[in-house]
Amino acid sequence: MKSTILRHLDHIEKENGVSILLACESGSRAWGFPSADSDYDVRFIYAHDRDWYLSVFDKRDVIERPIDKVLDISGWDVRKALRLLRNSNAPLLEWLSSPIRYQCREGAFAEIAALAEKSFLPASCCHHYLSMAKNSMAKSTAGGTIRAKTYLYALRPVLCCQWIIEHGAPPPVRMADLMSAIPMDLRVKSQIFHLIELKKDRSEAFCVERSHLIDAYLEERAAEIEAHMPKNPPKPPSAAFDAVFRDILEELSSTTSNAT
Repeated sequence: MKSTILRHLDHIEKENGVSILLACESGSRAWGFPSADSDYDVRFIYAHDRDWYLSVFDKRDVIERPIDKVLDISGWDVRKALRLLRNSNAPLLEWLSSPIRYQCREGAFAEIAALAEKSFLPASCCHHYLSMAKNSMAKSTAGGTIRAKTYLYALRPVLCCQWIIEHGAPPPVRMADLMSAIPMDLRVKSQIFHLIELKKDRSEAFCVERSHLIDAYLEERAAEIEAHMPKNPPKPPSAAFDAVFRDILEELSSTTSNAT
Protein backbone atom coordinates (compact mmCIF):
# COMPACT_ATOMS: atom_id res chain seq x y z
CA MET A 1 0.00 0.00 0.00
CA LYS A 2 2.87 2.38 0.71
CA SER A 3 4.08 2.21 -2.89
CA THR A 4 0.55 3.05 -4.09
CA ILE A 5 0.41 6.04 -1.76
CA LEU A 6 3.82 7.25 -2.90
CA ARG A 7 2.70 7.05 -6.55
CA HIS A 8 -0.34 9.18 -5.71
CA LEU A 9 1.85 11.73 -3.93
CA ASP A 10 4.28 11.88 -6.85
CA HIS A 11 1.36 12.48 -9.22
CA ILE A 12 0.02 15.24 -6.96
CA GLU A 13 3.39 17.02 -7.00
CA LYS A 14 3.68 16.86 -10.79
CA GLU A 15 0.04 17.68 -11.53
CA ASN A 16 -0.07 20.71 -9.20
CA GLY A 17 3.51 21.94 -9.46
CA VAL A 18 4.12 21.64 -5.72
CA SER A 19 6.70 20.15 -3.36
CA ILE A 20 5.36 17.98 -0.55
CA LEU A 21 7.08 18.84 2.73
CA LEU A 22 5.42 16.15 4.83
CA ALA A 23 3.03 13.31 4.04
CA CYS A 24 1.77 11.06 6.82
CA GLU A 25 -1.02 8.81 8.02
CA SER A 26 -3.78 10.37 10.10
CA GLY A 27 -6.78 8.87 11.89
CA SER A 28 -7.21 5.38 13.26
CA ARG A 29 -4.16 3.82 11.58
CA ALA A 30 -1.89 6.45 13.10
CA TRP A 31 -3.71 6.18 16.43
CA GLY A 32 -3.13 2.42 16.53
CA PHE A 33 -6.66 1.04 16.32
CA PRO A 34 -7.71 0.54 12.68
CA SER A 35 -10.57 -1.73 11.71
CA ALA A 36 -10.27 -4.48 9.12
CA ASP A 37 -11.89 -2.16 6.56
CA SER A 38 -10.33 1.15 7.63
CA ASP A 39 -9.21 3.34 4.75
CA TYR A 40 -5.87 5.13 4.59
CA ASP A 41 -6.15 8.78 5.70
CA VAL A 42 -3.12 10.38 4.05
CA ARG A 43 -2.49 14.01 4.91
CA PHE A 44 0.25 16.30 3.60
CA ILE A 45 1.69 19.80 3.72
CA TYR A 46 2.95 21.24 0.44
CA ALA A 47 4.47 24.41 -1.01
CA HIS A 48 4.44 26.10 -4.39
CA ASP A 49 7.42 28.00 -5.77
CA ARG A 50 7.87 31.56 -4.51
CA ASP A 51 6.23 33.30 -7.49
CA TRP A 52 2.96 31.44 -6.95
CA TYR A 53 2.44 33.42 -3.73
CA LEU A 54 3.09 36.79 -5.42
CA SER A 55 -0.48 37.47 -6.45
CA VAL A 56 -3.11 40.04 -5.54
CA PHE A 57 -5.76 37.31 -5.71
CA ASP A 58 -6.46 34.55 -3.21
CA LYS A 59 -5.74 31.06 -4.50
CA ARG A 60 -6.91 27.63 -3.44
CA ASP A 61 -4.80 26.42 -0.51
CA VAL A 62 -6.06 22.83 -0.31
CA ILE A 63 -5.43 19.83 -2.56
CA GLU A 64 -7.95 17.01 -2.35
CA ARG A 65 -8.13 13.74 -4.24
CA PRO A 66 -11.41 11.87 -4.83
CA ILE A 67 -12.14 9.65 -1.84
CA ASP A 68 -12.67 5.94 -2.39
CA LYS A 69 -13.02 2.95 -0.08
CA VAL A 70 -9.26 2.62 0.34
CA LEU A 71 -7.67 6.06 0.06
CA ASP A 72 -8.53 9.48 1.47
CA ILE A 73 -5.74 11.90 0.46
CA SER A 74 -5.72 15.64 1.05
CA GLY A 75 -3.24 18.36 1.95
CA TRP A 76 -2.81 21.97 3.01
CA ASP A 77 -0.61 24.65 1.53
CA VAL A 78 2.25 25.54 3.87
CA ARG A 79 1.00 29.10 4.34
CA LYS A 80 -2.40 27.78 5.44
CA ALA A 81 -0.66 25.25 7.71
CA LEU A 82 1.46 27.94 9.37
CA ARG A 83 -1.59 30.12 9.98
CA LEU A 84 -3.35 27.19 11.64
CA LEU A 85 -0.21 26.33 13.57
CA ARG A 86 -0.27 29.73 15.25
CA ASN A 87 -3.66 28.70 16.68
CA SER A 88 -2.24 25.32 17.73
CA ASN A 89 -4.47 23.36 15.35
CA ALA A 90 -4.66 19.89 16.92
CA PRO A 91 -5.04 17.81 13.72
CA LEU A 92 -2.01 19.58 12.24
CA LEU A 93 0.02 18.88 15.38
CA GLU A 94 -0.90 15.21 15.01
CA TRP A 95 0.34 15.20 11.41
CA LEU A 96 3.70 16.50 12.62
CA SER A 97 3.93 13.70 15.21
CA SER A 98 2.40 10.88 13.17
CA PRO A 99 4.26 7.57 13.63
CA ILE A 100 3.56 6.70 9.96
CA ARG A 101 5.36 8.97 7.50
CA TYR A 102 5.34 8.52 3.74
CA GLN A 103 7.40 11.53 2.68
CA CYS A 104 9.38 14.24 4.47
CA ARG A 105 11.69 17.13 3.58
CA GLU A 106 13.76 17.17 6.72
CA GLY A 107 14.84 20.84 6.66
CA ALA A 108 11.36 22.26 6.22
CA PHE A 109 9.85 19.73 8.61
CA ALA A 110 12.38 20.56 11.34
CA GLU A 111 11.52 24.27 11.15
CA ILE A 112 7.78 23.66 11.28
CA ALA A 113 8.09 21.15 14.13
CA ALA A 114 10.26 23.51 16.19
CA LEU A 115 7.74 26.31 15.68
CA ALA A 116 4.90 23.98 16.67
CA GLU A 117 6.62 23.21 19.97
CA LYS A 118 7.12 26.90 20.76
CA SER A 119 3.57 27.87 19.85
CA PHE A 120 1.61 25.12 21.60
CA LEU A 121 -1.64 26.35 23.16
CA PRO A 122 -2.83 23.80 25.75
CA ALA A 123 -6.31 25.23 26.32
CA SER A 124 -7.06 25.41 22.60
CA CYS A 125 -6.09 21.78 22.09
CA CYS A 126 -7.95 20.62 25.20
CA HIS A 127 -11.14 22.29 23.98
CA HIS A 128 -10.70 20.59 20.60
CA TYR A 129 -10.22 17.12 22.09
CA LEU A 130 -12.98 17.48 24.66
CA SER A 131 -15.38 18.54 21.91
CA MET A 132 -14.34 15.46 19.88
CA ALA A 133 -15.07 13.18 22.83
CA LYS A 134 -18.48 14.73 23.48
CA ASN A 135 -19.42 14.60 19.80
CA SER A 136 -18.52 10.92 19.61
CA MET A 137 -20.59 10.04 22.64
CA ALA A 138 -23.51 12.13 21.38
CA LYS A 139 -23.65 9.89 18.30
CA SER A 140 -24.15 6.76 20.39
CA THR A 141 -27.60 5.36 20.98
CA ALA A 142 -29.24 4.92 24.34
CA GLY A 143 -29.47 1.15 23.81
CA GLY A 144 -27.29 -1.62 25.15
CA THR A 145 -24.75 -1.61 22.33
CA ILE A 146 -22.32 0.93 20.89
CA ARG A 147 -19.82 0.92 18.06
CA ALA A 148 -16.32 0.01 19.22
CA LYS A 149 -15.16 2.89 17.00
CA THR A 150 -17.37 5.35 18.88
CA TYR A 151 -15.96 4.30 22.23
CA LEU A 152 -12.36 4.61 21.03
CA TYR A 153 -13.06 7.94 19.30
CA ALA A 154 -14.28 9.25 22.65
CA LEU A 155 -11.61 7.65 24.82
CA ARG A 156 -8.56 8.82 22.89
CA PRO A 157 -9.36 12.57 23.00
CA VAL A 158 -10.13 12.31 26.72
CA LEU A 159 -6.68 10.76 27.23
CA CYS A 160 -5.18 13.52 25.07
CA CYS A 161 -6.72 16.13 27.36
CA GLN A 162 -5.34 14.38 30.43
CA TRP A 163 -1.88 14.31 28.87
CA ILE A 164 -2.01 18.03 28.05
CA ILE A 165 -3.16 18.96 31.55
CA GLU A 166 -0.41 16.87 33.16
CA HIS A 167 2.46 17.65 30.76
CA GLY A 168 1.59 20.96 29.10
CA ALA A 169 2.69 19.53 25.75
CA PRO A 170 1.14 17.97 22.63
CA PRO A 171 -0.04 14.42 23.36
CA PRO A 172 1.41 11.31 21.71
CA VAL A 173 -0.47 10.19 18.62
CA ARG A 174 -0.61 6.46 19.41
CA MET A 175 -3.32 5.32 21.82
CA ALA A 176 -0.98 2.79 23.44
CA ASP A 177 1.54 5.54 24.28
CA LEU A 178 -1.17 7.60 25.93
CA MET A 179 -2.44 4.66 27.96
CA SER A 180 1.03 3.68 29.16
CA ALA A 181 1.67 7.18 30.51
CA ILE A 182 -1.67 8.04 32.12
CA PRO A 183 -2.79 6.35 35.36
CA MET A 184 -6.14 4.60 35.07
CA ASP A 185 -8.16 1.80 36.60
CA LEU A 186 -6.65 -1.47 35.37
CA ARG A 187 -10.13 -2.79 34.64
CA VAL A 188 -10.81 0.15 32.32
CA LYS A 189 -7.43 -0.24 30.66
CA SER A 190 -8.06 -3.93 30.08
CA GLN A 191 -11.43 -3.22 28.48
CA ILE A 192 -9.91 -0.59 26.19
CA PHE A 193 -7.18 -2.95 24.99
CA HIS A 194 -9.86 -5.59 24.41
CA LEU A 195 -11.83 -3.10 22.28
CA ILE A 196 -8.74 -2.38 20.19
CA GLU A 197 -8.09 -6.08 19.63
CA LEU A 198 -11.69 -6.73 18.65
CA LYS A 199 -11.76 -3.78 16.25
CA LYS A 200 -8.70 -5.02 14.32
CA ASP A 201 -10.60 -7.95 12.82
CA ARG A 202 -14.02 -6.35 12.43
CA SER A 203 -15.61 -3.67 10.30
CA GLU A 204 -16.03 -0.02 11.24
CA ALA A 205 -19.68 -0.76 12.07
CA PHE A 206 -18.84 -3.44 14.65
CA CYS A 207 -20.75 -2.97 17.92
CA VAL A 208 -20.04 -4.09 21.47
CA GLU A 209 -22.04 -4.18 24.67
CA ARG A 210 -21.88 -0.91 26.56
CA SER A 211 -19.51 -0.92 29.50
CA HIS A 212 -20.59 0.77 32.73
CA LEU A 213 -16.90 1.13 33.60
CA ILE A 214 -16.02 2.93 30.37
CA ASP A 215 -19.14 5.09 30.45
CA ALA A 216 -18.36 6.16 34.01
CA TYR A 217 -14.71 6.75 33.14
CA LEU A 218 -15.63 9.03 30.23
CA GLU A 219 -18.15 11.00 32.29
CA GLU A 220 -15.79 11.45 35.25
CA ARG A 221 -12.78 12.40 33.12
CA ALA A 222 -14.77 14.92 31.08
CA ALA A 223 -15.88 16.64 34.29
CA GLU A 224 -12.30 16.68 35.61
CA ILE A 225 -10.98 18.13 32.35
CA GLU A 226 -13.52 20.95 32.41
CA ALA A 227 -12.61 21.69 36.04
CA HIS A 228 -8.87 21.77 35.31
CA MET A 229 -8.80 23.34 31.87
CA PRO A 230 -5.36 24.91 31.33
CA LYS A 231 -4.77 28.47 30.16
CA ASN A 232 -3.11 29.52 26.93
CA PRO A 233 0.15 31.48 26.96
CA PRO A 234 0.47 34.43 24.56
CA LYS A 235 0.81 33.44 20.93
CA PRO A 236 4.27 33.82 19.38
CA PRO A 237 4.63 36.89 17.14
CA SER A 238 3.46 36.45 13.57
CA ALA A 239 6.97 37.38 12.44
CA ALA A 240 8.20 33.97 13.61
CA PHE A 241 5.77 32.25 11.23
CA ASP A 242 6.66 34.60 8.38
CA ALA A 243 10.34 33.77 8.90
CA VAL A 244 9.74 30.01 8.68
CA PHE A 245 7.58 30.52 5.59
CA ARG A 246 10.34 32.50 3.87
CA ASP A 247 13.01 29.98 4.92
CA ILE A 248 11.04 27.10 3.42
CA LEU A 249 10.49 28.91 0.11
CA GLU A 250 14.18 29.83 0.01
CA GLU A 251 15.19 26.23 0.65
CA LEU A 252 12.90 24.96 -2.10
CA SER A 253 14.20 27.63 -4.48
CA SER A 254 17.81 26.64 -3.76
CA THR A 255 17.00 22.95 -4.25
CA THR A 256 15.36 23.68 -7.62
CA SER A 257 18.27 25.84 -8.74
CA ASN A 258 20.81 23.17 -7.82
CA ALA A 259 18.78 20.50 -9.63
CA THR A 260 18.86 22.52 -12.86
